[in-house]
Amino acid sequence: MIAPVSLFVYNRPDHTAKTLAALSENLECVDTDLFIFSDAPKVPEHRDAVTQVRELCRGVDGFRSVTLIERKENWGLAKSIIDGVSMVVQRFGRVIVLEDDLVVSSAFLSFMNQALDIYGGEKKVWHISGWSYPIEDQVVEDAFLWRGMNCWGWGTWADRWEFFTKDPQGLIETFSRKQKRDFDLGGTKVFWPQIVQNAQGKIDTWAIFWYATIFLNNGLCLNPRVSFVENIGHDGTGINCGTDSISQSRRLNTDVQISFPNAIAENPSVINAIRSYYRAQKRSLVVRIFNKLARIAFNRNLIR
Repeated sequence: MIAPVSLFVYNRPDHTAKTLAALSENLECVDTDLFIFSDAPKVPEHRDAVTQVRELCRGVDGFRSVTLIERKENWGLAKSIIDGVSMVVQRFGRVIVLEDDLVVSSAFLSFMNQALDIYGGEKKVWHISGWSYPIEDQVVEDAFLWRGMNCWGWGTWADRWEFFTKDPQGLIETFSRKQKRDFDLGGTKVFWPQIVQNAQGKIDTWAIFWYATIFLNNGLCLNPRVSFVENIGHDGTGINCGTDSISQSRRLNTDVQISFPNAIAENPSVINAIRSYYRAQKRSLVVRIFNKLARIAFNRNLIR
């Protein structure tokens, strides 16, 4: 079965055009039902760009079918994705999810559909990711299983998604200290703070709660060693993305012959590699901040 694709768009016509163009290079498109969810403008200044995106989406062809859902009011990304994924996955039993700043390789749909077929009956696997961290030099296998959920091009099944819950305060009240540490890959302080920030109303996201749902059900997520997806939204245009990118422009995977793991167990070497990656990122951030402060102090001394 070829899974349908749910694409979520807003007010970035250039990004959306690149996303659609890349997706159309996948041979499976002709057998794929595409659902495009277009959010309404949040502020009047976004109206023209939203209109451009909708006009672009109305002209999309090359898929088995194209359905454009134009929101009448602004839902926000989190609510729109939760509703849109639920609608499509309940109808088809499985779904592949993209956003308007994701450029996929020509083998993305092949990888995603193969994985959804292979692990559809394996209830311990909850999530398929098309994107992966830049750790390919530290991983031997074509694909691996681990606890973490990546939302840059992903797929799942209806009997897993039905457990999705967004309850930040409930998680804060019930997670033990060990659970928080394991959820955070042993103290990276990358994932658990997102739960807290949602509870405080500082952010409104959905992906961290899908990860929490998978984590609480002892589920696993499949990732490729080499990413099939690049995020091009780290240019200041994204709602939840800044200008620093952990995507990094790199060669995308175009291999349609992937060896999938037979053992349904987390790969411990992957956890170590991703933990080391985040630690290196934090060290790099500290160095950049220090250098920036040093330059400011130096310039002030010159002025004086």
